[in-house]
Amino acid sequence: MKPRKVIVSWSSGKDSALTLLRLLENPGYEVTGLFTTYVGDEVPFQATPITVVREQARLIGLPLLEIPLPQVFPANEVYQSLVVAAIQNSGWETEAVAFGDMFCNGIEAYRRSYIEPAGWECVFPLLGEESRQLALEILNRGIQTILTTVDTHQLNGDFCGQWFGHSLLEQLPEGVDPCGEDGEFHTLVVSAPCFHGQLNISPLFVEREERFHYLRYQISASDSQ
Repeated sequence: MKPRKVIVSWSSGKDSALTLLRLLENPGYEVTGLFTTYVGDEVPFQATPITVVREQARLIGLPLLEIPLPQVFPANEVYQSLVVAAIQNSGWETEAVAFGDMFCNGIEAYRRSYIEPAGWECVFPLLGEESRQLALEILNRGIQTILTTVDTHQLNGDFCGQWFGHSLLEQLPEGVDPCGEDGEFHTLVVSAPCFHGQLNISPLFVEREERFHYLRYQISASDSQ
């Protein structure tokens, strides 16, 4: 059977990277590109500059569809229409759209509600799997990430800027999801098996807002020889 052409929602973090790796290994799909939504010059929640996302896509070797949003929380119908229109107008042959959601909390039905009417399959490679096992898979696969955003209402802000690793998992308080899937933290991928090189990150400082802490940094890329 001919593989279905799929594009992957790319937030710049670890869940996106694991989703991409699984699809690259799945003979039923051919990954043709990535897409990301952003506001101003950053991906919301991760607070990743769009320029860094472009570098990630370049290291992966896939085209990036950039979808600007008018605000961080646009109305659902606005968000949905912008995403669908961007994919339709991309010129890419698209048969499926993949997301890195993990929890069965209604997000699957929400995604399907606007992806499937456009004629595309909605794919969730990680959905319903146990968070700690996914966290360990991320580490065992060599996906290297750093915590760039922390919600201090759920997690101590001192975790911002720490590397996502076994030590960090052991330090997480009880009730904090190991993958930060409840919004406790967000990550930036600097290296992964699908990267042809890596991002070199130089942390500058942690921006401490009332609730959220953000790691501010500089990035350079090293391509594989």
